[in-house]
Amino acid sequence: MLNNRLSLLLVTALAPAIWGTTYLVTTEFLPPGRPLLAAVIRALPAGLLLVALTRRLPKGDWWWRSLVLGTLNIGAFLALLFVAAYRLPGGVAATLGALQPLIVAGLATGLLGERLTRRIVLAGVAGVAGVSLLVLQSTARLDALGVAAAAGGAVVMATGVVLSKRWTSPAPLLATTGWQLVAGGLVLVPVTLAVEGPPPASLSGANLAGYAYLALVGAAFAYALWFRGIRALSATHVTFLGLLSPVVATLLGWLVLGQRLTPWQLLGAAIVLAAVVVAQLKPVRRKRAEEYQPPTTTDRDADAEMV
Repeated sequence: MLNNRLSLLLVTALAPAIWGTTYLVTTEFLPPGRPLLAAVIRALPAGLLLVALTRRLPKGDWWWRSLVLGTLNIGAFLALLFVAAYRLPGGVAATLGALQPLIVAGLATGLLGERLTRRIVLAGVAGVAGVSLLVLQSTARLDALGVAAAAGGAVVMATGVVLSKRWTSPAPLLATTGWQLVAGGLVLVPVTLAVEGPPPASLSGANLAGYAYLALVGAAFAYALWFRGIRALSATHVTFLGLLSPVVATLLGWLVLGQRLTPWQLLGAAIVLAAVVVAQLKPVRRKRAEEYQPPTTTDRDADAEMV
């Protein structure tokens, strides 16, 4: 049972690890200044592919539920992330995003009946502290709209995680993943056209390779793993795995882009990893004291013989 849960956690952790490569792929392969276009191409083609492969469409309530979940998990989240990225330094946006596990833990208490423990709260606070050491710069500036967007992104994604756990679809996992990706992509299309205009007239081979990676690996594959983890595990435990994204992004910046790692960043990475591990531990239940059992007839006979 423990090995099965551990394997589920490790496989689910691949999703945020893959999302941690997004910054590298965006900066090295995609045309500059088109983050919303990248989000649309990441979500919509991947969703259409999964729907085509599974040949399943939503039924009944799952039409509007897919729209809600797709908007929260993908459409609104990526749009708010775009606003935060443009108005805040990346470190500030990532630090505010690290509040998501604490928000999920609070929402899961009311909507899923999960118990909010001191260990989870401390792990959540440690996760925020670790991410801030990892990515936050001392010269970071604050912008009210940017802060609101980053915090709003954490809230909508957290709500999406909890509702994904509460609303369990009878359809196959890949089908429901496709529905959400299509819904999120469609929500982003008008926003992208209004903010960034039409797509570029021409794309290079590197651009196409980057978009293909984001759609196939970063969306279809990663979101399927993520939603599979939400189905099988606690929503709170799954969302703590999301803290791995800034760790992977920072490590790739060091390994591939030659960015320097400071001792404070290494400490932050260690704190984040410790918070993720501690959050996954199950509370040790104390054994209840055995109830008093009256002596049996054999026991009374033995006592009488001793007398």
